Amino acid sequence: MSFLESLRWRYATKRMNGKKVPDEKVEIILEAARLAPSGGGLQPFNILVVKNPELLKKIQPIANNQPQITEASHLLIFAAWDDINDKHIDKVFDLINKERNHTVDAQDAYKNKLKGMFAAKTQEERFQIAARQTYIALGIAIAAAAVEEVDATPMEGFNNTELDKFLGLKEKGLRSVTLLTLGYRDLVNDKLVHLKKVRRPKEELVIELD
Repeated sequence: MSFLESLRWRYATKRMNGKKVPDEKVEIILEAARLAPSGGGLQPFNILVVKNPELLKKIQPIANNQPQITEASHLLIFAAWDDINDKHIDKVFDLINKERNHTVDAQDAYKNKLKGMFAAKTQEERFQIAARQTYIALGIAIAAAAVEEVDATPMEGFNNTELDKFLGLKEKGLRSVTLLTLGYRDLVNDKLVHLKKVRRPKEELVIELD
């Protein structure tokens, strides 16, 4: 399938059949998310991968008992940094300088500009920026899954605070933002499986400015 055909094929799968997604396909989806763009190249998030059936059963009530949680092959938890501080920024730019064989101070002007920008914001504002960046990676992961013909369902219907506590995310400096289940559609029990995909027409969605 072409890229657009893959996007037309995918939908937010409501029921999955329990079939396991091959590890190589999961790795492609995760790598696509890793390669997603992010402001300043900071990538202010982590992706937690859950495939243990017992752990998925414990997470399901936190996610409003949605069946995809336990029927899926894998659950990806996209968690944003709860803060973006100087330490985070220094670590990212140390990696950039190392990988590009730059001197330690090669990008100090840009790095210090970023530090100043984030220092002027509250911690909650910094978290919200990180959360928005996380959604870019989520979108890339969904598209990659479609290309691999893996069903992927993004979810916001869960108790973030409870999930963070259950997984000890606060201690890791993270806050859960959204979930993504990976698996294969249940052709019998998913009521959406045979329905036509409906989107607003381009003429209504796209506004061209002269």
